[in-house]
Amino acid sequence: MLWLNLSWLMILSVGNAELLVTLVNRLHALPVHEKYLKEIRHVHDLLIPLFPSWVFVVIGFFSPGVFLHPISPADVWEGLPVAVQFYFGICFAGFAGFVFSCARHLLHRPPRQQTDFSSRIIDVEKALGRPPLGEGPFQFMTKIPGNECFTVEFNEREFTLDRLPKEWDGLRILHLTDLHFIGTVDLPFFEHVFEGVAKLDYDMICFTGDLLDGDEFSEWIPSTIGRLEAPLGKFFILGNHDWYLDTTPIRDKMTASGWLDMAGRVQILDTMGPPIAIGGDERPWMGRHPNFDASPRELFRLLLSHTPDNFSWARRAGVDLMLTGHNHGGQVVLPVVGPVFSPSIHGVRYAGGLFYSSPTLLYVSRGVGGRHPLRINARPEISIVTLKSAGKTGTS
Repeated sequence: MLWLNLSWLMILSVGNAELLVTLVNRLHALPVHEKYLKEIRHVHDLLIPLFPSWVFVVIGFFSPGVFLHPISPADVWEGLPVAVQFYFGICFAGFAGFVFSCARHLLHRPPRQQTDFSSRIIDVEKALGRPPLGEGPFQFMTKIPGNECFTVEFNEREFTLDRLPKEWDGLRILHLTDLHFIGTVDLPFFEHVFEGVAKLDYDMICFTGDLLDGDEFSEWIPSTIGRLEAPLGKFFILGNHDWYLDTTPIRDKMTASGWLDMAGRVQILDTMGPPIAIGGDERPWMGRHPNFDASPRELFRLLLSHTPDNFSWARRAGVDLMLTGHNHGGQVVLPVVGPVFSPSIHGVRYAGGLFYSSPTLLYVSRGVGGRHPLRINARPEISIVTLKSAGKTGTS
C-alpha cells in the first residue's frame, strides 16, 4: 500500500510539473515582453518544487498521513477537499499528456522528403584553445557537465520536393538562425564559426531571427553574419529578442551589409528560370504575414518564419518549404523524455527537426546561440539545405 501511494503521489508531482511547463511554454509564444516573462518564469520555478513538497509532507505525514498508516488510494482520495480532488484530477491529466509527449518524441522520424543527411561537429573551444567567454550573464551555465554550447554541428540536408521546378534542382540554401549576441559567448566564438561558414558552398542565405540581445552587440554584425556573401542573395527576418530592442538600427545594420529585409513581404526570384516566391513572417511580434496570393499560385513558395507557430498559416498559404528557429531544439533534451521547454503554442512538438503536413515541409533549426548558454543533447547547428526536384516540369 505504501508503494502504491508513493507511486500516485509521484504521478501527481510529474503531472503538476507538466501543467506548469505547458503554461510557461505557451506564454512564451505570445507577444509578451521579456521583463514580464521573467517574472512568470520565477513563479514557475518556485511552484514546481513547492507542489511535491506540500503533497509529500502534508498528505504523507499529516492528513491523511499515507506514509504512516496503511490507507488505500481510494480512501485517501475521498478524504481530500473537493478543490484538492479537482486539481489532483487535472494533474493526472497532465501526467497523461507527459506520457503522450514522451511517446511522440520517441516515435518521431524525419518525413520522406528528407532524402539525405550528413553532419560534422566543430569544437570551437578546442580550436581557440580557451573557453570563448565574455562578460555577459549566466556564465555559470557554461560549466554545467554535458554542456555543448561551445560546439557547433554543421549539417547538410537534402529535401526532395514535389513542386520545385526542375530548373532549381540542386539549389543550396544556408539556413542561419538565433545567434543571440549577448556577450556571454564571446565574439571570437562567432567569428570562428562564420569564418568556417564563409568557406561553405551555397547559393543563397536565409536568416530567421533573434540576432541581438543587446543594442551594443550590433557592432558584432560586420565581422560575423555581415561578412557572408551569396550569389542569389541574403534574406533575413527578425525575432522576438530583436523585438525587445529597437529594431530600426538592427535592420539598418543588416541592410547595410547587403541583406534583404523580408519582414511581411514576398520577393520573386527568377535567376534560374521559372520564378519562385520567398516570403518573411515575424508574427506574432511584428508586422503581418507575407501576401503570397499576390503571386501566381503555381509558384514554389519558401517561407522564412521566426517561430514554427506559423505552420498552420503556411499550410493554408500553400507554402512548400518553411524555415524557422526560435525553439533552439529545447536546448536541453532528456533521454526518453525529449525536450521540456519550448516557447511555442505547440509546446515541445516542434522544438527542433523536420516535420511535414501537406503541402508544407517545416524545418526547425536549433540555431547557434541563446540567451542562456546551455545546450545538452541539442547543440548549436548551422544547416545547408539542398533542394531537389521530384522530377516534375517547371512552371513557365
